[in-house]
This record gives sequence, C-alpha cells and structure tokens, in this order.
Amino acid sequence: MQQPQPKFAAALSVHDTTEEALAEAVRQALDQLAAPVDLAFVFVSPHHAQHIETVAKELTRLLGTNNLLGCTAESIVGEGREAEDTPAISLWLAHLPGTTILPMHLEFQRTPDGGSIVGWSDELPAQWPADAATIALSEPFSFPADLLLERVNEDQQGVPVIGGIASGSYQPGENRLILGDKVLESGCVLVYLHGNVRVRTIVSQGCRPIGDPFVITKAERNVIEELGGHPALKQLEAIYKTLPVTDQQLVSRGLHIGRVVDEYQSDRSQGDFIVRNVVGIERETGSLMIGDYVKPGQTVQFHVRDEFSASAELKQLSAEMKKSGSSPKSVLTFTCNGRGTRLFSEPHHDANCLSSAFGKIPNAGFFAAGEIGPVGGKNFLHGFTASVALLEPIEES
Repeated sequence: MQQPQPKFAAALSVHDTTEEALAEAVRQALDQLAAPVDLAFVFVSPHHAQHIETVAKELTRLLGTNNLLGCTAESIVGEGREAEDTPAISLWLAHLPGTTILPMHLEFQRTPDGGSIVGWSDELPAQWPADAATIALSEPFSFPADLLLERVNEDQQGVPVIGGIASGSYQPGENRLILGDKVLESGCVLVYLHGNVRVRTIVSQGCRPIGDPFVITKAERNVIEELGGHPALKQLEAIYKTLPVTDQQLVSRGLHIGRVVDEYQSDRSQGDFIVRNVVGIERETGSLMIGDYVKPGQTVQFHVRDEFSASAELKQLSAEMKKSGSSPKSVLTFTCNGRGTRLFSEPHHDANCLSSAFGKIPNAGFFAAGEIGPVGGKNFLHGFTASVALLEPIEES
C-alpha cells in the first residue's frame, strides 16, 4: 500500500491588526492543506511583535499541533511576495505522514572550555541519516549559530542545516522566537526532519568571481598576508587594473573574497566558494582582513556583488535544481535583509525567481540578519544570501 504523500500550504496576511492577520492566514492555509497539520512555521513582522504571545497560543490551538516554529523579522516572504517594512504574518503548514519531526530549543551554555550547545532532543539518533535535514531559526545576540554549524558539520557530516537569523530588532532582548505555544527571547529553535520528505537546498550568495584564483601562502587568523607568494594587496591591485570600469566601481563599493570549500574539486564555479567580506586593508604590510579565519594552502578568489550577478546566480541555481529532477511541492525562503529592494530594482525579486522556476507552490519565509545553508556539503552562516529549502516527497524524486 502506497504511503500517503506530504501536503503543504502557505498564506500571507498584511492586515494591520494581529487578530485579523492571524485569522486570515490560518483560514487560507488550512483551506489549502485540507489535512492534519504536522509542522508549522510562522514569521511575524515587528508590527505584530507586541502580540506574539497571542500568535503562538492561538496558532497551536487552531492548528492542533505544538510543532510550531517561528520568529520576528524585519520583512516577510509569502505567497510569492516580499512584504518589506509593512505589517505581515506569513504562515506555512505541512502534513508529513511517515516523517520524524523533532522540534527543539537550543541554548548556548558557557563552560570552562568555552561553551557548548544544550537542548538536543533525547529522541535524536546518535548518527543522523544522510537524508535527514534540519531547519533552524536563531536569535542573533544570544546564540552563536556558527558554533551550531561547526558541531553539525563535525558530528553529522552531510546533513544540511538551513534557516536564518531573526531580524526584527537590532537590540539585544527584543527579537522573539516561537516554539509551540512558548515565546522565547534567546537561543535557537530547530526542527529535525527525516522520513517521507526530502529537503534540497539552494544557497545563492549573489557574487561572481573576478581575476584568477590564488593559493594563500601566508596568513594568520582572519588576515591574508600573501597570495601566491606576493602581498595580497599587490595581487588585488594587479587584478583591479585589468577590470572594466563598472567592476572597478563594484570593488570600490564592497569587495568580497571566496574560499574554495573542496580543494580537491578541479572544476570550480560560483557555487563552490564560501564568500566573505573584505573588512580591512593594512597598506603598510599589504595584508587584507576578511570576515573569516583562513590558513595557508587554501584557494581563494576575489568576488564582487551587484544586482545582475545576484539575480543571475539565483536563476541559474534554480534552473540547475529543476534540471536535476527536483520537483518541490513547497519552499521556505530565508533571504538577506540587504536584498529585496535594497539590492534589486524590482520588488519581490527572490520570490518571483523561485515562482518562475518551480511554479506557484506554497512559499513562506523572511528577511534574515544572517542566512544558514550548505555550500559544498558543509553548513555555513552567510550574508547577502538567499538560502532556500525545497521540500518534496521521497517517492516523487
């Protein structure tokens, strides 16, 4: 007998009042799903933050499940739209028969050795299956998301973590997370999934490489001193002279550097680099400071970011995913709060790209203060990135 298939639904409400927005989103989403709710996500703009306790309690009651995760966010994604700086509640529902669903509240606990992450479910297997996945929403000031990703990369190799950092406020103690009917001020809410649903990922960092790749020949912590045996700044200046004026302007506005994730991979493209900002220049020594730790022997390449490159990469990665045979039934989108109309000349860019590639399937998400997703089989925390979870039934892949 064939196992029942997963079902998904999503709704976005832009009502000013929380009560009306919540009622509309719930009604529309439940009508679409027409099945028991096994997992739900809700993303709430700051306009509704003062009523978020009501949101959590009402949703668990109306949906009939405690498997509810959510957060506050600066701007909200839903129904193929991006509601920027306006009141919005986005609700995503899933009926997931034959799937293990383990929601957790993780917290960072300081120890004499530095710190550890606590709150893991006792029901988790010691070794997570390769086709398991996790979706994480983190509070920016209280929880080191990069530590979580390091642990998963080391202990559960190949299992993706995808999600985003709450962006509803830039002050400690003002962001909110939701887990079940509880509202939390700190930590990370995460759900482990394994079973009759596959989670594929798209991580579009929105950059393109310039010049040639280099091997780091001298570095310490986040400072690149030499590339290919010469001061890093001199190598950059040599590349700069060869660039067209438009690219020189992009370098002047904001330079990035991509580190190759898999050094054994011979053919490299945009998706094979983990991109970080160049945050400083030491002109006396010719060194470059970047937003990551590096070491000699690693391969890097300078990158620039612009609207065209960011748009082209997301479209290309979506097309490649579709060509690979992926047929997602729903999407969760975690896009940077520096994208949207701050980067693109047209509104709803990322939502429109995904709808064009995969059709008008249920889609929800938010603009994050940091995006989580895998590159080259390892999980990273990103910036200016669209990190996308594509959910599809196992049998239909």
